[in-house]
Amino acid sequence: MNQMATKLKHRTISPKILYYGTPVILLNTLNEDGTTNISPISSSWALGDCIVLGIGLGGKAMENLRRHKECVLNIPDFSLWKRVEDIAPYTGKNPVPEEKQKLGFSYKKNKFHAGTFTEQPSEMVQPSRINECSIQIEAEVKNIQIPEHTPFFCIVETKALKIHVREDLVVGGHHIDPEKWNPLIYNFRHYFGLGDPLGRTYRAEV
Repeated sequence: MNQMATKLKHRTISPKILYYGTPVILLNTLNEDGTTNISPISSSWALGDCIVLGIGLGGKAMENLRRHKECVLNIPDFSLWKRVEDIAPYTGKNPVPEEKQKLGFSYKKNKFHAGTFTEQPSEMVQPSRINECSIQIEAEVKNIQIPEHTPFFCIVETKALKIHVREDLVVGGHHIDPEKWNPLIYNFRHYFGLGDPLGRTYRAEV
């Protein structure tokens, strides 16, 4: 190791948000009338067939999941960033909660239309899938927990039931080709693929 290498300098900061680069998920949940709501989320991680989601308490997704414990995790590739952003300022809650109004949200029930997405029936759960998303995971909720130190969000544990992948991404029968798969990444409220920046969300401050 080169002992003369320049040491990196660090600065202690207090960032407003910590979206340090995670895949975007379009979370589909079941409305009271049997239609499907789409909620963009950016906090998730997977371990085996367990996928943990971070979801805001004030949105339609959490309301739906408490009533009906099925969902679909639609994972878009980088090319869909603009269509994801097209539905970003909308909520399925009516009336719009005051805190969401302050953030610029307005009510829209049909987010498939707002994002020009195509609804596709699921096979094991009631919420439908988004055809344009290259990876679709039908799942069921196993546990919901509200962290004591951040009471505005829920930690939702789900179990993957059935995974659908765009045919041209599949290699060897049950593997996704990482050279072809280019997920949409949410990086400090800016959209990226696995390369150059693509644009920014309407809530970006820099």
